Amino acid sequence: MTTLRTLIVDDEALARRGLRLRLEKHDDVEILRECRNGREALASIPELEPDLVFLDIQMPGFDGFDVVRSMQGDDMPMVVFATAFDHFAVKAFEVHAVDYILKPVDEAHLSRALERARERLIQKLAVSDKEHLLEVIGEITGRAPSEMGRWLEGGGKPPRQYPEKIAIRDGGNTTLVPAADIDWVDAAGDYMCVHAGGQTHIMRITMKQLEDELDPTLFQRVHRSTIVNLDRVQKISAHMNGEFHLILSDSTRLKMSRGYKEKVQLLLKH
Repeated sequence: MTTLRTLIVDDEALARRGLRLRLEKHDDVEILRECRNGREALASIPELEPDLVFLDIQMPGFDGFDVVRSMQGDDMPMVVFATAFDHFAVKAFEVHAVDYILKPVDEAHLSRALERARERLIQKLAVSDKEHLLEVIGEITGRAPSEMGRWLEGGGKPPRQYPEKIAIRDGGNTTLVPAADIDWVDAAGDYMCVHAGGQTHIMRITMKQLEDELDPTLFQRVHRSTIVNLDRVQKISAHMNGEFHLILSDSTRLKMSRGYKEKVQLLLKH
């Protein structure tokens, strides 16, 4: 069995203890040390040469992003970010294949992160490219990594970012569909049908979850089971019982229910 030599980095003692207790349930995880801040982590990583670091992002003074920025290339272990960021940032990590656990720690997410780390260690495909991690940080925050520390120290929160691409998984394959290419979305039971560029992609997600991933300045729900790209609406046609029909640029006709009639004005302004 391959052992994952692991470092825990978090400024909260309770968080470190909770993560340690969960990790100790995994026979192939060896916890080398717990670090209380980013500077302790930077001193410990070249000394202990861990395979894996669970790195808290939100630490005062010298946060997780600063740790990544300051590490030397040959010191880079695999990094699993511990984050309290919102849904969109988490998705950005996921799309870019950077592991994360959401705080408070969820057993399922922790097991998934460990499994990915095992696979990468065995295949020698550990995330060892500092520039790649910095690129991810920049795409998530819209800012240089060095600015994140000041934001977090001041109690700030990164601006809400909507992913440019939506990850649609089908078995072992993942298709990245540019959000701007999506024409409309409709629900089919527990699945969403994402219509983009003449193709239909099926993804298992709730309407609300998908709606939260899409920029509301471009996408609006017009029915309890339909989201539309406002740029695709070519015509609005009044129908019976206070309903409207939307005709899209590809001649698709969608029904807008009465409960969403206030969206007509938004459509007219778009």
